[in-house]
Amino acid sequence: MALGYVALVLHAHLPFVRHPESDYVLEEEWLYEAITETYIPLIKVFEGLKRDGIDFKITMSMTPPLVSMLRDRLLQERYEEHLSKLEELVELEAERNAQNGHIKYLAEHYAKEFLEAREIWERYKGDLVTAFKSFQDSGNLEIITCGATHGYLPLMNMYPEAVWAQLKVACESYEENFGMAPRGIWLPECAYYEGLERMLADVGLRYFLVDGHGILYARPRPRFGTYAPIYTETGVAAFGRDHESSQQVWSSEVGYPGAAEYREFYKDLGWEAEYEYIKPYVMPNGQRKNIGIKYHKITGRGLGLGDKQLYDPYWAKEKTAEHAENFMYNRERQTEHLRGIMQRPPIIVSPYDAELFGHWWYEGPWFIDYLFRKSWYDQQTYEMTHLADYLKAEPTQQVCRPSQSSWGYKGFHEYWLNETNAWVYTHLHKTAERMIELSRRDPADELEWKALNQAAREILLAQSSDWAFIMRTGTMVPYAVRRTRSHVMRFNKLYEDIKQGKIDSGWLEKVELMDNIFPNINYRVYRPLA
Repeated sequence: MALGYVALVLHAHLPFVRHPESDYVLEEEWLYEAITETYIPLIKVFEGLKRDGIDFKITMSMTPPLVSMLRDRLLQERYEEHLSKLEELVELEAERNAQNGHIKYLAEHYAKEFLEAREIWERYKGDLVTAFKSFQDSGNLEIITCGATHGYLPLMNMYPEAVWAQLKVACESYEENFGMAPRGIWLPECAYYEGLERMLADVGLRYFLVDGHGILYARPRPRFGTYAPIYTETGVAAFGRDHESSQQVWSSEVGYPGAAEYREFYKDLGWEAEYEYIKPYVMPNGQRKNIGIKYHKITGRGLGLGDKQLYDPYWAKEKTAEHAENFMYNRERQTEHLRGIMQRPPIIVSPYDAELFGHWWYEGPWFIDYLFRKSWYDQQTYEMTHLADYLKAEPTQQVCRPSQSSWGYKGFHEYWLNETNAWVYTHLHKTAERMIELSRRDPADELEWKALNQAAREILLAQSSDWAFIMRTGTMVPYAVRRTRSHVMRFNKLYEDIKQGKIDSGWLEKVELMDNIFPNINYRVYRPLA
């Protein structure tokens, strides 16, 4: 019998970025990059583990916007074009560098990667959700949900109907796509406020994740800290993030991704190549962008980008195996120590953004692969588990009230409410009031029914925490501002048209085409709660 449990949890999320009204929008490439660099590599790892008889266990949230985009035919077609251009460019690179052995070696490495990506893409007919669902069906992957559009729930709690809509629509969308109800939820930004657990219970969820201080500051103080979940008074369990295992991966100072052997994210062929040569592969207006083909390694701390040495996947992979071994060793010692103190099996919950693995940390999927293989063959101290399986195995837990909290900077909502983004909440609160008002209406005809449902989509899209996050980080701010304003303006036009009985059917049809998330939404989800 293992002494304890380790739960690896990935949060797979992107905001809803889909622009059928334009031939090219740079932000759509967030999805294409994540498909090539994170989602397909994870599927490849999972397939390899299954093929080799390793009964791996991993938990992964797949947010409704991400699932919707992955299943959208327009975005699937555009991804195929994106991948074709990468394949074409890397073939040119191999030919062009025929006399430069190392660059040719790297170009051929990328060519092999893109070929494997295409094979997986075509095997699942472009529907990667089906691929992930197959691992859920086999018992290896537990897929959990999130808020409908990743809305920041503590900043909506003055309108319980808005929080309810984020949760209810998310669960309905999950059931439509995965054929079952979700058991757990990754709260958007792990943001929790007291009383949220009642809605989580009412919508049928069994557990949620919070940052470590959400558990450590619970009342009464949990006896086992973050190394056991707590039950809220509603019976819904809360799992806290383990600081030690998180720091080993996340930390910019001591985290694995900063190793000198790993690929340098910020030196990209799109910025390095001669302009006329790379011009067909950058933006249509000729502006340079990241391509995803990178030839250099981190090399060392404090070096300028011009001082980076050429990357070698062989040595990077060797370093990844070393880091997986180190992670496993540390979890073994941590488990032994905790078991001795607790006198019961601890659970070490290690949650990360999925896009860290592959997109930001190129070697991340290799790390996951090695970690599962080593955990399976080389140790017996801990067992990798799903959070729902842990609750079945260890059903007796302390009852506490978690502390209001979020993850990230300072851990108490400040990143999502500050001088850069506070202006959005006046508009979001007003739209929430208006949507609750609209929810009481009985539509006069099918056109009004469609308008009411589209109003619900627009407010959900406006509520995405991604826009406030981007405003705070200072990257792509004009896009985040434009998206917030456009959804609020569309909602307000729908509200006025519905109230006046003058719905513009042609305009509504265009908006339905652009913002087509949640095709089966029912605006009555916003009706006042009893």
